[in-house]
Amino acid sequence: MPVVSISFRAVLEAGGPSFMPTQIIGVPDAVWQALGGKATKRVIATFNGHPERLGLLPQEGGGRYLMLRKELCQRLQLAIGQEVDVSLTPDPDPDHVDLPAELAEALAAWPEAEASFQKQSGAARRAMARKVAAAKLAETRARYAVELAERLARGAHPFRVG
Repeated sequence: MPVVSISFRAVLEAGGPSFMPTQIIGVPDAVWQALGGKATKRVIATFNGHPERLGLLPQEGGGRYLMLRKELCQRLQLAIGQEVDVSLTPDPDPDHVDLPAELAEALAAWPEAEASFQKQSGAARRAMARKVAAAKLAETRARYAVELAERLARGAHPFRVG
């Protein structure tokens, strides 16, 4: 089956869920329908030549959008109101998670944590990886990784202390 990739231009807008103001790009209906419609949940989005794995999120009342983290916009030098070249391809491995080295090491050292990590949803695994990767200091990344691994190993919720 050929890989479907569709390109379009869009404006980076302020938006997203009301509890979490962020930056979004609306995906034209014809684009997300051509990518597989509602069956396609994750895509590889390329912005001005830079690929990024993202969720193709549903909008209220229909339609789809991409939510871009502040860090991603800064890295790609994107600003609200800027027109962006976008190319979307269905993600061939929608459950893929890029693990920061600290989290990979903690999970490898603790088999119970690794097993629990693998049982989590893709979204939960991505959230854990982002939490560790977002820490600026290596010591903080290592501490977060160990804390997550410890909670996972005892079967606790990865983000709730206790």
